[in-house]
Amino acid sequence: MVRKTELPSRAWATVGLLCIVGCINYLVRVMITTMKGSIQEAIPMTDSQFGLLMSSFLWVYGLASPFAGYLSDRFERTKVIIVCLIAWSLTTWVTAYVDSFEGLLITRILMGVSEACYIPAALALITDYHRGPTRSFANGLHLAGIMAGSGLSFLGGWLADRHTWETPFVLFGTIGVVYAIVLWFVLREAPKEFGRQVGGEAKEMSVSFSAGVSALIKNRTFVLLLVFWGGLGLSWVVVGWLPAFYKETYKLTQGEASIYATMYLNTATFIGVLAGGAIADYWNRFNTKARLWVPFLGLVIAAPSVYMAGTVGILPFAIAGFMLYAMTLTFSDSNLMPVLCMIADSKYLATGYGFLNMISCLVGGVGVYLGGVMLDMKFPFEYMFQGVAVFLGACALLLLAIKKSLS
Repeated sequence: MVRKTELPSRAWATVGLLCIVGCINYLVRVMITTMKGSIQEAIPMTDSQFGLLMSSFLWVYGLASPFAGYLSDRFERTKVIIVCLIAWSLTTWVTAYVDSFEGLLITRILMGVSEACYIPAALALITDYHRGPTRSFANGLHLAGIMAGSGLSFLGGWLADRHTWETPFVLFGTIGVVYAIVLWFVLREAPKEFGRQVGGEAKEMSVSFSAGVSALIKNRTFVLLLVFWGGLGLSWVVVGWLPAFYKETYKLTQGEASIYATMYLNTATFIGVLAGGAIADYWNRFNTKARLWVPFLGLVIAAPSVYMAGTVGILPFAIAGFMLYAMTLTFSDSNLMPVLCMIADSKYLATGYGFLNMISCLVGGVGVYLGGVMLDMKFPFEYMFQGVAVFLGACALLLLAIKKSLS
């Protein structure tokens, strides 16, 4: 009999390997936001069109996520991860060779499709390995890798300033393909006594997309979690437009703005996902709702922080405000999959996470696009951040409703 606190030998190594995949994933996803000036100089487009590039990724990524999550429940998660890594890396590489707005739009759509399977598969694989008191921290550690990639996305703007806008796409597309080959030899499924059986190996573990959707949608608490995560999707407004905010509000160069908007911000998120996971795991020993309380407390701090950062008008204070916002917002990221494990059937964790991804990305995509429309209409940046703050406050209240429904 396997003890609940016992871990397979590859448990932490798997998290480490996936940290690197997550880093590559978010680096190539976000770096376009740091290259706005270089891309618009090479391929003329309005701010609304540039916003559409970011939004199209999120919409396609979101719409594909539920079925992508189901694939991760139905087939070996490791193979899903490797195939996705190869696909989005090749798409990144091809992006360097397009010469029109329409071409960029097509590659962003392909990027959304190819990346959709990764996070549901990765977090479900981590959950297969970590079934006890290490679950939140293991998820947080993987997300720290993602945040590191988002933070390193400033390299896109930096390389574009010093070379050409195509350089980052060729470089990081190549790195992704090489790492996928490495993973083929070293990434493994969790042992059956720790993980789950794949597909139809056992009747009791067989999965069906329609049955999974039905079970999730009929679960009132899951629906509340879906609305909550959809509201947090507006954080993409900050990710998408923060480089432009710094550049235009504080008269910085593209390279300087990209560093402030990514490296500084994601240093805070790196700390936040680790702290949110560690605190929740420790507190969970004494309070089974700790994985809901930690995100709640984070949002209580994050909402006023982003409001202040967008309106203060003093660069050091704005940086500090956005860093505090980013650090405490990501308490929710560390604990989302552990909370989902409290709510959903274990057979459909990746499918459930896919639905959460979908609503977050659809809402985030709308927010990012409307941000571009607002800028074209000469609205100030601060209106975006004030709106995000209001939605974060509402999401904190939703967490209390989820906690009550689990009582």
